[in-house]
Amino acid sequence: MSLSGLIEHASQAILPTRPLSSLVHRLTQIETPAIKNASIDFLLKHFDIDMSEARQEDPHAYRSFNAFFTRELKADARPLAPEPALLCPVDGRISQLGAIENSTIFQAKGRSYTSAALLADAAAAKTYDNGQFATIYLAPNNYHRIHMPLDARLTHARFVPGRLFSVRPSTAQAIDALFARNERLVLHFDSALGPFVLVMVGALFVGSMETVMEGKISPPHSRNIRDFDYRERTPRLQRGEELGRFNMGSTVILLFPQNSMAWADDLAPGTVVRMGQALGAPRS
Repeated sequence: MSLSGLIEHASQAILPTRPLSSLVHRLTQIETPAIKNASIDFLLKHFDIDMSEARQEDPHAYRSFNAFFTRELKADARPLAPEPALLCPVDGRISQLGAIENSTIFQAKGRSYTSAALLADAAAAKTYDNGQFATIYLAPNNYHRIHMPLDARLTHARFVPGRLFSVRPSTAQAIDALFARNERLVLHFDSALGPFVLVMVGALFVGSMETVMEGKISPPHSRNIRDFDYRERTPRLQRGEELGRFNMGSTVILLFPQNSMAWADDLAPGTVVRMGQALGAPRS
């Protein structure tokens, strides 16, 4: 590990990440105009955010910083690629994508993790042996709602407790198995394409992960695994439909079984993506 990597790892390891993230979550809920407007103005000054895409274009009209951060977009802001394309579920940047080789997912040079560790379920991970993965990083300026990549039924979800390391690229290069160590929500789906998984990875200052089915999943930052069984109620979601949202920046990981789909040819690490564009397509 390089000196910068050692410093990054050490600084992350000693931080009280859960208390800090819970504090940030509380601060983002403040509705006092002077406080929440100052926070919003700071973000607008330091990040390129296009408010013309938002349903509510006036940034100070949002009741809190979190409401601004998870703002809804206009109906035509993210047109959906025509079927049968697999839709990109979020705005962000491709961190990595490719094959799951020997049950191992590539994170960064010299860094990896297993699908079993990511899902916290060795049996479920076997479905994705030699399959495909895509990791998408959401920066603070991105749209932070998560949408369905294709029509599917949610069958099971698992909240996996963990650390709340930053997920920015420099941290991914410094900390091994980062995404399998952080707090995360693993969502299992069944579709016409077969099963797939979407993982919402929490991170430092990501004070909230929520879904349209359950509402807020965290905080509190539980230290226990929580399972949500949907076999009796089986929520069916349409491609492009909202699935959940993050507070602050984080990461989404998709897993697909072997020979089920192929990523679009124009995607590579570093590619900027937007919700609704074609991320891939079923293999013929």
